[in-house]
Amino acid sequence: MSKRLITAIEIDGAGGHPAAWRGVEVDPAAILTGELALRAVQRAEAAGIDIATFADALEAPADDPERVSVRLDALGLAARIAPSTKSIGLLPTITVTHTEPFHVQASVATLDYVSQGRGGWIAEVSSSAEAAAVIGRREPAPAADTWREARYVVDVSRRLWDSWEDDAIIRDAATGRFVDRDRIHYVDYESPNFSIKGPSIVPRPPQGHPITAVLVNTPEALEAAADAELVLLPGIAELGDRVAAVRAAAERSSGASPRVLVSVSVLLDDDAAAAARRAEGVPAAGADGAAPGGPSVGGDFDFVGGVERLAELISDWAEAGVDGVHLRPASLEVDVPVIAERLIPLLRAKKLVGPAVDRATTLRNRLGLRRPDNRYAVGSER
Repeated sequence: MSKRLITAIEIDGAGGHPAAWRGVEVDPAAILTGELALRAVQRAEAAGIDIATFADALEAPADDPERVSVRLDALGLAARIAPSTKSIGLLPTITVTHTEPFHVQASVATLDYVSQGRGGWIAEVSSSAEAAAVIGRREPAPAADTWREARYVVDVSRRLWDSWEDDAIIRDAATGRFVDRDRIHYVDYESPNFSIKGPSIVPRPPQGHPITAVLVNTPEALEAAADAELVLLPGIAELGDRVAAVRAAAERSSGASPRVLVSVSVLLDDDAAAAARRAEGVPAAGADGAAPGGPSVGGDFDFVGGVERLAELISDWAEAGVDGVHLRPASLEVDVPVIAERLIPLLRAKKLVGPAVDRATTLRNRLGLRRPDNRYAVGSER
């Protein structure tokens, strides 16, 4: 197969397993210093994985003594990790429903600068009363309304990123001219939910537009996927049909063709991973790849089993039309080394993924996406 799949990995606490933080190999304090996440991202980068995503939500984690009841801010964590990596893309989740669009875009642009062109974001929404109560700015809204607003946020973010032309900064100390004000533009944006005059307080990011991703886990999110460069599809049921639906929605709305990744929660259970889990008292997988005992494993996973079987499934998913795979590991300390040291080389041997990138490059370049023209620049066709 000549198609090179995009590979991504999720960072969420100590991992997707609710007891991951209790493993003998985990220092719980490292979760809150960011060291656990940094180690996982560096392992992924060394293996050649393209993207690290960072989970987040406005709602506070459940106050359960068996689980980690705090979470680092995804954007702050990505910014913490950026200077200690050089090639992997960094996409934190940002909930736009209760946050100010102007500050959201400025934060994402800043991440793109800190990472030297490897930044982006996963635009998320919230309809919960709990999140509304935490922020205290407005009442919760239906999902359709929040996703409609999210599309406006994505649109104005791109306009604000364009509000500085690439050559707007002069930095001529001799003449005292540091910016060319004729190359900085007001966006004068009006939507049903907000208005922004602009321009941005951050110059145009290295990528022009940092990568925008959307997780399509509801029907309401499907239309918003048309505005994204990267779409994450959680779960493996009816995958081919859902990929086709995303592509049809994008074509209908904007004629765009986003990269579509299947997003899979995985609990790897062979060799070292199995031994580590036995030490934690977590049962091994059954012969059919299903988790025995259901809740005893601590939650539902899309895949439980060995890397050889997972590699076969990834090949099947590629045949179903996905552009890549987004792995959500049960444990950062147990599963990420197995993904990095065994799964990725196996996929490379099958020619499903390309060689590891050992040089600095922008995420857009890595994904084969062109740098957008500035819509406000003289002579722009946008």
